[in-house]
Amino acid sequence: MSETEDHREVALHDGGAIPIIGFGTWQLRGREAYEAVRYALEVGYRHIDTAAAYGNESEVGRAVRESGLPREEIFITTKLPPENSGRERETMRESLRHLGVDQVDLWLIHWPPGGNSGVETWREFIKLNGEGRAAHIGVSNYSPAQVDELIEATGTAPSVNQIKWSPFTHEPKRLAHSVERGVVLEGYSPLKASRLGDPVLAEIAEAHEVSPAQVILRWHVEHEVVVIPRSSKRERISSNGDIFGFHLSPDEVARVDALTD
Repeated sequence: MSETEDHREVALHDGGAIPIIGFGTWQLRGREAYEAVRYALEVGYRHIDTAAAYGNESEVGRAVRESGLPREEIFITTKLPPENSGRERETMRESLRHLGVDQVDLWLIHWPPGGNSGVETWREFIKLNGEGRAAHIGVSNYSPAQVDELIEATGTAPSVNQIKWSPFTHEPKRLAHSVERGVVLEGYSPLKASRLGDPVLAEIAEAHEVSPAQVILRWHVEHEVVVIPRSSKRERISSNGDIFGFHLSPDEVARVDALTD
């Protein structure tokens, strides 16, 4: 974790850092995607997560450009669809064109190609990283064994592995595996994969005068897991990003940990 205020970034093994909370854009399309990203940037998000498969890279790129913020202040993630394995360079070129940028901050293999680790795809990622097309490269929805296969084959570990993660689905051994290999774990569907009405979350939320959703997102931060909540509603976008005004105690973290199914 970096030494920035309240641990708002996580250091990456190849240098630099990723904001610990980002704005997810899955299922957001057209005007809705544009307006949601613009508002997220307006209220303080500096990390936007998209993918070629989401069909909204153009809207994300326009929102970034029209936000008035310097490009270097915004961390942009996009992803390669697994069916585009073998067409990495072409896909990257298209993503950069849609986003209207010269480089993405993080490029992920969205799913293991054909259910395999995709070593050849990873080799192409390494090449494009070396050419400056992506500042950092990683994977998504990869098992620990698949991550190890990439490392063993190439000597290069992913900067990030983005997977579904919540208090009800987390696996401590999987987090430990990532930490041991210097791979930052990034969680998607943090709220969708949770039971927001759980009494433990309600009790902790009441103690801090926040919502159960904010407790869940703060729990990610306490574990140094990057989290990318998604919403199209302004009030939720704002509240989801407002998680740096309180901390969970070690006991509260342990109680949330124990919610795993």
